[in-house]
Amino acid sequence: MRTNLLPAAALAMLMAAPALAKDAPAPALAKCPAILGTVALVDGDTQGWTKFGLGSPRPLVAAMAQESGCFTLHNPASGTPANFLMNVIAGSKEEVDQGVDVAKTAATEALVRSGALARIPGVGGMMGMFGGMGGKKKTIAAGIRMISPQNGMTIASGSGDAKSSSISFGGMGAVGIGASEAGYDSKDGKMLAEAFIVAFNAVVAQGSALQAAAVPVQAVAAAAPGAQVAVDTTMFAAPNKTAAVVRSLRAGTSLKPTGKREGMFVELADNFGSSGWVSVEDLK
Repeated sequence: MRTNLLPAAALAMLMAAPALAKDAPAPALAKCPAILGTVALVDGDTQGWTKFGLGSPRPLVAAMAQESGCFTLHNPASGTPANFLMNVIAGSKEEVDQGVDVAKTAATEALVRSGALARIPGVGGMMGMFGGMGGKKKTIAAGIRMISPQNGMTIASGSGDAKSSSISFGGMGAVGIGASEAGYDSKDGKMLAEAFIVAFNAVVAQGSALQAAAVPVQAVAAAAPGAQVAVDTTMFAAPNKTAAVVRSLRAGTSLKPTGKREGMFVELADNFGSSGWVSVEDLK
């Protein structure tokens, strides 16, 4: 008479299986031994946080930048442009990966053409860190792009995602305060916060590229005549609408022309020190 008894080892594995299903520990925020530069935070085009009833992640990411010791926040009143424009996006994993990959491709092509690729290693590295994970469980993703205010090109970028979160803001100091200011105390908010920590850590891991690019940025001449955005629009890295996006512009934003114009586009600079091309049809 045959019996269908499981071997003791297999039975032990089955009994231990629930322990393997537990949520992984929340990621720890990376720390830097020295400041990498000043940053100005800007919401990117993919603002998926609105789908989850959440506000802009800028208070959260600003707190991460300071708590990590990696960056200081740019002060527009200083008269000195920021070293980097920190562009934050969120949404589904596919949306975030697409937004970061487009920036990576544009940056890489430009660096190859200029011959500068060897001087800025690691551009766009550590993206799509959880790309191999499947399943139907909801995934919330976040991405961060570090953009040069001099030419609008992406220097470094990172992304992260979360299907669940074991994060607790209670013992996270300034990061917890920033998360609360952004209204991220909900389940979705904690998942997005965890995704941004992963994305931020991926950016910081490319510190050598950021240090190489954090050269002093020349301020835009104050005497230059101003321009004002008439409608919500986009600033591009080149004078065409298929170029990489530098930042979104809201109606009423004041900008300063650099004196360059190509076709229906003019090159403009903002108060953070970033510059790019805007269609004249979108200006007053």
